[in-house]
Amino acid sequence: MKPYKTAFFSYSINGMLLLLALLLTASGLAQADRIKDIASIAGVRSNQLLGYGLVVGLDGSGDKVKSSPFTQQSLITMLANLGIVVPPGTTIKPKNVAAVMVHADLPAFAKPGQKIDITVSSIGDAKSLRGGSLLMTPLKGVDGKIYAMAQGNLVVGGLSATGSDGSNITINIPSVGRIPNGASVERAVSSPFAHGNSFTLNLHQADFTTARRLSESINHTLGAGTSRPIDATSIVVNAPLDPSQRVSFVSMVENLEVRPDAAPARIIVNSRTGTVVISSHVRVSPAAVSHGSMTVTISERVGVSQPGAFAGGTTAVVPRSDVTVEEEGERMFVFDPGVSLDEVVRAVNEVGAGPSDLVAILEALKQAGALRAELVII
Repeated sequence: MKPYKTAFFSYSINGMLLLLALLLTASGLAQADRIKDIASIAGVRSNQLLGYGLVVGLDGSGDKVKSSPFTQQSLITMLANLGIVVPPGTTIKPKNVAAVMVHADLPAFAKPGQKIDITVSSIGDAKSLRGGSLLMTPLKGVDGKIYAMAQGNLVVGGLSATGSDGSNITINIPSVGRIPNGASVERAVSSPFAHGNSFTLNLHQADFTTARRLSESINHTLGAGTSRPIDATSIVVNAPLDPSQRVSFVSMVENLEVRPDAAPARIIVNSRTGTVVISSHVRVSPAAVSHGSMTVTISERVGVSQPGAFAGGTTAVVPRSDVTVEEEGERMFVFDPGVSLDEVVRAVNEVGAGPSDLVAILEALKQAGALRAELVII
């Protein structure tokens, strides 16, 4: 039997933790970012579209009538709209047709006539959409209005094949495909960008200090009173009323540089993969840590039970198990006041602790009140 170790991760990082710490420390140095990279304009966003349609031209890999009756109903309705009358009671078994859902994102400021990409997904039991063509499908928004029309030949990255003996092989997902530029925009979505005498910038990561610095950068370049922060996320910026001037104004604003404040001290632990990420502002109060590792070894062997000469018994094979427990020598290290990230990782690496050991140490330090950081386990 293989040894069983008290660790819930399947591997160790060893020197990778120290390298990660050095990279995080280097990235934590103050650097200026463009406003367009850390904030977005309120109201300027994409909108989700959804539609139901039919994919035709499949090579016998379409929906089945029994398990997907809505495909037959949709096909009969489509034929009726085209002037083709299907006699009542007629059963259609279109193995080359599949019912699908079509979804897309309508970008901000998209105008009628422009093309957008769409994704087509089977909702029945079709085995593959490879080689199929999507028929004209209206795409609606959450308000029920049609904003785009989709149609075209699918590009499917998956592959599925079935043999006569029932064996099959599937590569990737053959029941989902895409159509680049497969939908034409029919209706524009109104945007609040051109209305009012101001617009609002929303930070991707809420932070009071970054919001203040962003406002100060705008006021320093474009004049005092041009912008003002209203909370940790939003900054209101005064803008020209003329739309053409507003575009130039926003172009100048989004290219201004701001030095974002450092993120809060935080440790992220992924318990499924063993990934540990530690921010550069993590600090540890004075503490002494002792951490050991225990190995339990179970070995199986076979013994023979031999009865006495006149006992009247029979010889039998008896299994025997040997259990040994080994515990590594005591490993203790001390954290001095204000210990930084690289010192924490170096101390853990010196005692040979892996990711599971590191997580156990961090959790214990958090419980003891010595860890000055937020510990997040995902």
